[in-house]
This record gives sequence, structure tokens and C-alpha cells, in this order.
Amino acid sequence: MGYKDACNLCWADFWKYETPKVVVVKNRNLGVIYRIIQLVIILYFVVYVFIIQKSYQEKENAPESSVITKVKGIAITNNSLERKIWDVAEYINPPEGRDIFSITVQTVTTPFQRLSTCPESDDVPGSNCTSDLDCESGEMDLLGNGIKTGRCVIYRDSIKTCEVYAWCPVENESSKRNSALKGIQNLTLFIKNSIHFPRFGFSKGNMKKNSEPSYLRHCTFDEVTNHYCPIFPLGFITEKAGEDFDNLSKRGGVLGVIINWMCDLDKEASECNPQYSFRKLDSGYNFRSTKYFTKNGIEYRTLTKIFGIRIEIIVHGEAGRFNIIPTIINVASALTSIGIGSFLCDWILLTFMNKNDVYSEKKFEEVIKEENKLAHNEQETAEQELRPVLSQNSKNC
Repeated sequence: MGYKDACNLCWADFWKYETPKVVVVKNRNLGVIYRIIQLVIILYFVVYVFIIQKSYQEKENAPESSVITKVKGIAITNNSLERKIWDVAEYINPPEGRDIFSITVQTVTTPFQRLSTCPESDDVPGSNCTSDLDCESGEMDLLGNGIKTGRCVIYRDSIKTCEVYAWCPVENESSKRNSALKGIQNLTLFIKNSIHFPRFGFSKGNMKKNSEPSYLRHCTFDEVTNHYCPIFPLGFITEKAGEDFDNLSKRGGVLGVIINWMCDLDKEASECNPQYSFRKLDSGYNFRSTKYFTKNGIEYRTLTKIFGIRIEIIVHGEAGRFNIIPTIINVASALTSIGIGSFLCDWILLTFMNKNDVYSEKKFEEVIKEENKLAHNEQETAEQELRPVLSQNSKNC
């Protein structure tokens, strides 16, 4: 037989139908393995999929959320020049009460700056010089404070730097005033959070409805006794985030307040409660701000470098409610997965156990109609003759 007959046999085999055959194997070891596999699969679906993951529920994990914040308290700065009281209007940036804001903990001020020429700070890389030839006129350094004039001037003592046209004096150690705020850890943070799951039409907030104003003025958050009092001392947040407050007061930092709503809507609404956690997100945080004023017709500004504690309110949530569709899908998956036990035991039976040839004969059997037996016998003979040809032409088929 040639190539055409081989392809005809391949085409005939394509239309064969295979159905499982039940063979009862009385082997205790194999039976134990089979039942253990079934038990593990059943426990996985019952305990993890249905009880822990609640896969019988329809889920929504992107709630609509709003956050309003307020900070209360005062802080004090004491230095050689002044004693100042800081209130919420001064140490909060921005003041709108958003979900991301910063609380000032230290300021470094350079007062009475005006546009003129002055020596560049020696902190700027490449600013040191020995002659005018080292300072190219009109050059602007990315890390510098202004435009070079082309002159090399005395910065302090015997140190020379390039002269620049900038807001002078530039920010440096000799022009700075440091002010560290005291009592910052006693400030309190009020967080009002409301969430809405549009798929289920469910809304809730982290405050009890109709809470008395007097209650909010005197309460502080406690996981057990005052879970619905959303007022947190800054020292409490810092402690829970595992950060040392002295380090934050020197260099600033970023803290996260995470509010997590895990709501099982098959239960009462009172069971859906916010869970709070606090984390340190980054070390060090600062920015600069300016205030402009005019004196004797000349414009001045005060440059302030602000070190602060940046607070970020992060809201997560997931709600679930029973739905027949995911229930049917997961039950079907469980029943299908139980068949893995049969597959593994068949593989062990036919590969590793003694007398596997006997098991193979019992496992696999071909059923043919009486009127097709003769044609089948002829086909078997042809297949035996074509085995060498099939091995060569299998790719072409």
C-alpha cells in the first residue's frame, strides 16, 4: 500500500469514538491512594474554595470611596530668635482635608532673598573655583541656584565659588534658620470615610449614624471599645507603623493609613466593619515654599524648606453576595477535579504495578458491529503492513 492508503487509514481513525470503560481493580494499596486523592480534593474545595474564599458569592472589589480629613491641635517652635505657635492653618499642606496631606515637623528658612548677584553655594557640585576662567558666563547648572556671571568670588573664609544671578543669598548654612515643632505627636487626625458598592447598592461609613458631636470631641480610636471613633493621635499612627517619632521629626517620612472593608453581604450590615492598618511607606520627605513681599520698592521672598510627615489614606474593599452562577461553576469544577484521582491511579496502575499488560487488556477494548467485522479485520491487516510507511509519512498526514 502506498501513501494514499495510509492517509485513508488516518482519516478513518479520526472518526473513531472512545468511551471510558469501568474496570474494578481489587488492590488495597491502589484503593488507599485513590481515596486519599479524593479526600484531599474534596477538602480543598470545601474548606478553601467555599469556606475561606466564599467562591459561591458574586464579588465586587472596586468600591467607590470618599475621604475627608481634619487635623486638630497646636505645636510650638522655640529657637534663639522667636517663640511661635503653629496652628492647623500653618502646619497642614494642603489645607483642603484630602486623602493625601503633610504635617510640618521642621522648617529651614532663608529670609530676605532678592534677585541679585551673590556667590553660589559650595554644596553645588562644580561651583568651587580659583579664577574667573573656571566660571563660564551664562552657564546654568542643573543643581545650581542661578545663572553664572563669569566671576569667581569669595564665598566664605578662603573658599571661592562662581558668582550667580539668583535669589540671593542662596540657601546655605549661614543663611538658614531652623525651627523644629514641638508637640506634633499629640495632634489628632480625624478620618471620615464612606464606601459604596454599586453592584449591590450597599453603602456604609466608618462613623455611626447620628453620632453626637460631643462624642467625637472626646473619643479616640480603639479597636475594641471605640471602633467607630475615627480620631487617631499622630503618635498612635507612628507607633503602629513601627516608626520612631524622633526620626520622623528630623527628616520627615511617609506613613500610610490603610482602611480595608471586607463585607459579606449575606450577613447583617453591622458585620461589615472597617479594618485599619498603618505602615511606613518611605523615609524622608521635604519640599520648599516661598512667601513674597515688597519693601522699599524691592521684591523680597522668604524661602522655607519644610520637612513633614506625609499621610496617605488608602482605601480597599471587597463585597460578596450569594449567586447561583458562581456556585454552579465551582461545584462543577469540584466534581470534575475529583476525576484527577482516577487519572493518577490509572497512570500508576499501567506504569508501575505488576501485570500491567493484563490491566491494559482489561482497560482498553475495541467494540465493532458484526457487519463491520470483516472490514475491520482487513483494516487490521492493512495497518500491520502500513506501520513502516506510517512512521515515515506521519508528518505529511
